[in-house]
Amino acid sequence: MRMRLMRGILINRGALAVPQYIKHHPLTRTHHMVAANRALCGGRYSTVAQHGNLTHLSDGNTEQKVGKRPFKKILIANRGEIACAIIRTARRLGIVTVSVYSEADRNCQHVAMADEAYLIGPSPSSESYLKMEKILEIAKLTGAEAIHPGYGFLSESSDFAEKVRDAGLVFIGPSAEAIKSMGSKRESKEIMVAAGVPCVPGYHGADQSYDALLKGSQQTGYPLIIKPTHGGGGKGMRIVRDPLTLQDELLSAQPEALKSFGNDEVLLERWLEKPRHVEVQVFGDQYGNCVALWERDCSVQRRHQKIIEEAPAPGLSPALKQDFAEKAVAAAKAINYVGAGTVEFIMDAETGEHFFMEMNTRLQVEHPVTEMITGMNLIEWQLSIAAGNPLPYTQDKIPCIGHAFEARIYAEKPEHNFLPDTGKLFHVRSPIITPHRLETGFQEGDEISSHYDPMIAKLVVHGKDRPQALSLLRSALAEYQIVGPSTNIEFLKSVVEHDQFAAGSVETSFIPSHHDELFPQRVVPQDILAQTAVFLVLRAESGQKGLAPAGPWASLVHRRFSDIRTFSFQLDSEQVTVNPVQPGYHVTIAGQDLYSQLIQNCVTSSTEFTAQVGPKRIQSTIIPTFVNGLEKLHIFSSSSHYVITHHPSPLEGTEGPQSLSSSGMGTLVSPMPATVIEVKVKKGDEVKENQVLCVLESMKMEINLRAGRDGIVGEVRAEKGKGVEEGEILVLLES
Repeated sequence: MRMRLMRGILINRGALAVPQYIKHHPLTRTHHMVAANRALCGGRYSTVAQHGNLTHLSDGNTEQKVGKRPFKKILIANRGEIACAIIRTARRLGIVTVSVYSEADRNCQHVAMADEAYLIGPSPSSESYLKMEKILEIAKLTGAEAIHPGYGFLSESSDFAEKVRDAGLVFIGPSAEAIKSMGSKRESKEIMVAAGVPCVPGYHGADQSYDALLKGSQQTGYPLIIKPTHGGGGKGMRIVRDPLTLQDELLSAQPEALKSFGNDEVLLERWLEKPRHVEVQVFGDQYGNCVALWERDCSVQRRHQKIIEEAPAPGLSPALKQDFAEKAVAAAKAINYVGAGTVEFIMDAETGEHFFMEMNTRLQVEHPVTEMITGMNLIEWQLSIAAGNPLPYTQDKIPCIGHAFEARIYAEKPEHNFLPDTGKLFHVRSPIITPHRLETGFQEGDEISSHYDPMIAKLVVHGKDRPQALSLLRSALAEYQIVGPSTNIEFLKSVVEHDQFAAGSVETSFIPSHHDELFPQRVVPQDILAQTAVFLVLRAESGQKGLAPAGPWASLVHRRFSDIRTFSFQLDSEQVTVNPVQPGYHVTIAGQDLYSQLIQNCVTSSTEFTAQVGPKRIQSTIIPTFVNGLEKLHIFSSSSHYVITHHPSPLEGTEGPQSLSSSGMGTLVSPMPATVIEVKVKKGDEVKENQVLCVLESMKMEINLRAGRDGIVGEVRAEKGKGVEEGEILVLLES
């Protein structure tokens, strides 16, 4: 059944009556996926739909029938790349898909790809993707037989799982009881201890008074980590090294846990100084069977959140691998687990000693690396098992082929403590030469919203071994281009080029331990400045403005001396002069070291530039954008991304555009688009340096804004609940 909107009237091509307030988007464009070919999985392991039955090709010859097609129609209660991945698998199996979307996601890929899509509410997730009753209402109206929760949002809500089943629908995931038992870290640890799975020493008691927690901290020892008993993702977690700071950290962690998970209870655990994060993918069916699909290492993290994952985990002996798998299966069987789950362990990088940390009762963001080394489609497994089929393989039939990496591409500013960023994706060019798999819910022209997680894509590669896979990851990152919001691509390049990462000897403190090496001072090479200046000259002479509107560059001045024309630009802090000569352009850069170079054989288009710079041939992509009235030129050259600001210089005979009000120590400005959730001061208040003046929330992260100096509050412009833009003034201090 297909529907469409015509002149504001909902046209129903079938017997289903749909209320007018639910808007429907039909499939508007053909799905396109940049994916790994069979060679990435060794060319042997794949899954196909054949004659209505699921058939798995285990070794290219042997077929094992799993059962009937799982469902006729499912609803996907999620967004972004995971919703797109579910739609792709469902379509291949002949299953009709229903998407839901918020107002901010009207034009997103999961809306266009689904057979049916319904508006579910305003942009905030609390008013859309977390609305259980609305999701169930749409599922019933559309005739969906099952609901796939994806990950995040309602995927680990035992209440939602129970409501789905009470409504007579299938929840594609574990039982509500299993979710509930693992949702509480306290209860989960009690279950694991009873099942013989070792847990990290610490305080897991129900008494949450400060006295009880203080006593628990003394028994645990320092350093320790505070963790919410519910939820994850790094929220509400604090490392405490000094007993004197315990109370302050609790006062910070508990409200954050309450806001994020609806529960402010915490536990205390011994903090391992060099821990590795190793997790095992498990799958259980309704017949008591359970298997482990090898392990993943997710130790490269920032803000307690993963950014690079790999499978299998490097440096583990066969005995240790087997021990991880056996403990993970024991953990799953202890709660009669059905569906996809991940058992997370923390391991001492030096001794190999490991402990149960938690169990995620859903599919993980990083599941593609497991798919790459096993050749299995885990979403297909989910659909099959939820329909009542047994596991397609026994433990001894699950292969481990080669090595895989996943790098999460985030809209964020790594150099500013990984603050999330937002904005339109002006330019996106995914890798072309390097074999890879790209999981994304966005394309060029889409908007990264402040309402949701800032992940843009997952870049996945697979090789015959770890060195080859790492080489492919480096190459793929070098090819990847994004202009719009800031991204972590350059930072990821630094990580994968690091010797310690290459050796496979990383732990969760890898980023802070190697901060200076991972954040080198970035200096734009003079050859890049020179070719940028010539690009501007060619653009001005041809009238080609590319993506940039009329702006500072349009006031480019040239001065004629007989038949010689001289162009001058201020690029970043450098003064660059270009003189047309035969057979090209002579470029000089005035600075500490005089740069003088002949650039010739120039070929340019709106975004591409090729030239001979001295003896070297340079090929670059140049994307112009405007930010706060200044032209920002994004240069992709020699596997690097440079951002150059083009300032109108005095020689250009124009005043430069005025920038935003200074965010000096007396002016508190928003570092990004956000919502004000708390204002802690009022006009006339006396404040001290580093005192929190207001709190913002963006992309599910709270940001404390602090005073840059002592002073008196002269003006408060921030209002609780109000949305603010990047650079907007919130508080002004007087001396």
